[in-house]
Amino acid sequence: MVFGQVVIGPPGSGKTTYCNGMSQFLSLIGRKVAVVNLDPANNALPYECAVNIEELVKLEDVMREHSLGPNGGLVYCMEYLEKNIDWLESKLKPLLKDHYILFDFPGQVELFFIHDSTKNVLTKLIKSLDLRLTAVQLIDAHLCSDPGNYVSALLLSLSTMLHMELPHVNVLSKIDLIGSYGKLAFNLDFYTDVQDLSYLENHLSQDPRSAKYRKLTKELCSVIEDYNLVNFTTLDIQDKDSVGDLVKLIDKTNGYIFSGIDASVVEYSKIAVGQTDWDYNRYPFLYNFNF
Repeated sequence: MVFGQVVIGPPGSGKTTYCNGMSQFLSLIGRKVAVVNLDPANNALPYECAVNIEELVKLEDVMREHSLGPNGGLVYCMEYLEKNIDWLESKLKPLLKDHYILFDFPGQVELFFIHDSTKNVLTKLIKSLDLRLTAVQLIDAHLCSDPGNYVSALLLSLSTMLHMELPHVNVLSKIDLIGSYGKLAFNLDFYTDVQDLSYLENHLSQDPRSAKYRKLTKELCSVIEDYNLVNFTTLDIQDKDSVGDLVKLIDKTNGYIFSGIDASVVEYSKIAVGQTDWDYNRYPFLYNFNF
């Protein structure tokens, strides 16, 4: 089986930077990494990609030939990829023996909580290639500075988790910049653990722009709390400890920590709830991790 990550999130959340930094980090700890660019609008890649969707379809060509805007063009590209899934499978098969795969997806959020093509593509790849994937959803940490934006991020995260049906990790990216957005209404744990959202309702009611939507916001917060699925981890992609902690979490969700282990169900359970056993002492060069 092959392990990997499905990197998703709104535009500007740092997906391409994440794939670049994560691929370097994983390489430094001894994993052979392949980055797969499935964003047909991303033609300025900072990393070397093993597979590029632009070999199959380009957004600018789709927009010109079918008179579509960027959003409609991206939907078309994903539908085209779904219909030509054999092309992607053939590109991935040479990587299956010894690679860890990072899938870099477009930032159009509708592709992950409404539209089915992306989900269908991943489902087919998982079944045909025996992939073990975790969805890593990046949310810009600056959204925490505004209660309304934070509730929107929670709804997006919940909707995506329910729609994609994959092991899922929500990440507040660019956490190193959060201080530049002003003082948060609550401490950071409130936002990462998604604690009592009624406190946010009080802050929203003080904002004249959102006061008239108070009842709607209250109901939306109630839905989020009823599901009780969403929480966040934080990430500074340039900090080795931050990236390492995230890798440990992802390794648990996609089962990488169990690879190569022959154990009973009870022993697997102990591994799952315990600390991951690799650390930076094995990789002293990580102290110079930079890009």
